[in-house]
Amino acid sequence: MLTGLVVSDRYEVIRHIGRGGMQDVYLARDKLLEMDVALKTPQPGQALTRFKKSAIIAAKINNYNIAKTFDYIEENGRYYLIEEFVEGETLEAKLNTFGFLDPHLAAHVLHHLAKGILASHRAGVIHRDLKPSNVIASHGLNLFELKITDFGIATLTEEVFEDAYKKGDLTNSTSGTIKGALPFMAPEMMFRKPGEATDMPIDIWSLGAMMFRLLTGEYPFGLYLEAAVNVKNQTRKAWPAFMTSKAQFKPLAEELQKIVDRCLSYDPKDRPTALDLVNKCQELCYLGTDREEGNVVNLIQNGYSGFAENTKKSVFFSMESVYGPVKPDATAHRRICFSSFPGHPRERAHPVLLLK
Repeated sequence: MLTGLVVSDRYEVIRHIGRGGMQDVYLARDKLLEMDVALKTPQPGQALTRFKKSAIIAAKINNYNIAKTFDYIEENGRYYLIEEFVEGETLEAKLNTFGFLDPHLAAHVLHHLAKGILASHRAGVIHRDLKPSNVIASHGLNLFELKITDFGIATLTEEVFEDAYKKGDLTNSTSGTIKGALPFMAPEMMFRKPGEATDMPIDIWSLGAMMFRLLTGEYPFGLYLEAAVNVKNQTRKAWPAFMTSKAQFKPLAEELQKIVDRCLSYDPKDRPTALDLVNKCQELCYLGTDREEGNVVNLIQNGYSGFAENTKKSVFFSMESVYGPVKPDATAHRRICFSSFPGHPRERAHPVLLLK
């Protein structure tokens, strides 16, 4: 561990905050600019030949939805990337709270991630490892701030994948990086031959697979080797019926399903570009209002509607505004998140999403 180390007489390592398939991540303090940064360094045994190139390429991307790469350092035989520090949780961790996202929140996420991917593709950078654990969202229920991370190791990721191809079947690799990527990996990347090039559509597929997971709580093709088998057989999980079972959510949910279905086209030429996605998201009608947390305290009208409250307010909600297969009640399933709108005698809650 590097805690206490000062890198390049500037970045003081505060503590270890995470570990991915190829790198360790530390919180560090930039003593010159007096701000926190993320310091990343490859784990022992990882390929290093493209680490510097990755940093140079990633530094070209300038977009609010991309964690900015600030610096690259080689010192005392070690390699470091200095990246924008984003306070929050990964989207994968958010699923431990939400289970899945309602269409309004999911459309917000898709729109912002598409903007980030568009910026990277315009800079000529392909991420290659897009997944919920590589997206940081702000604390709380609103997900206002979304940042795609690890663009700084894009070409390092490519090298790891290329090495696995040379050794044989990528889908049978024991690499943690590759196993973690498989549920979101495009077919032309899974099954390509050594030396075959992959292009920007692989990121679009990964975004589609990620959005399927966020909308349903499920992996579209399963995990690990199961994912590879199902992608090869073109066997994908069906959209759950609850997404379109209520008129309040059906139009937006169907639009999102169409977008994701196009992203998950098996032929790369049939997928939208990042610009197509941004333009399509701009046409979506979704709520961007604040979310609050509360508890259901009472149901009325034979369970057709009810009341929820938190420390600030009490709200009325209809079950038609509840998204998901499980209805909230005042006992076992009572913790919800919601947006509230003017109403009398109490504000109205919509959409309502049951929390884990």
